[in-house]
Amino acid sequence: MQSISGIIWLIIIACLLPYVFTVIAKMAGGFKPADNQNPRDFLSKTTGLSARANAVQQNSFESLPLFIASVLMAEYMVVPQIVVMTFGIAYIVLRVLYGICYLANLATLRSVIWMLSLLCPICLLIMVIKLT
Repeated sequence: MQSISGIIWLIIIACLLPYVFTVIAKMAGGFKPADNQNPRDFLSKTTGLSARANAVQQNSFESLPLFIASVLMAEYMVVPQIVVMTFGIAYIVLRVLYGICYLANLATLRSVIWMLSLLCPICLLIMVIKLT
């Protein structure tokens, strides 16, 4: 079996990334300790940068299952680690750029980057299919 420490780091980073945008959403929206009684209600009422950061956070969580499944399946099917790491790092970099574009309200570029980030786990799964 391949060394999976790099794969584990990719998964950890991808799982923590949404929380970065959660913090941005709360800070930009003027989150106060009293709002912690119902933070989702607070975030649902935000606008501007805070609302966009919350949307990035939600979308980041939505994309995680496909990414994690593709990386683990690629590891299980012994896709070369350099390939898994390349697509994994590309996914994370693209997700960061996606978040930056969302925060900056660059809708068209954001959509292009979203599609490219989606292709990373899809390409890994296609490689897995070819190995079966």
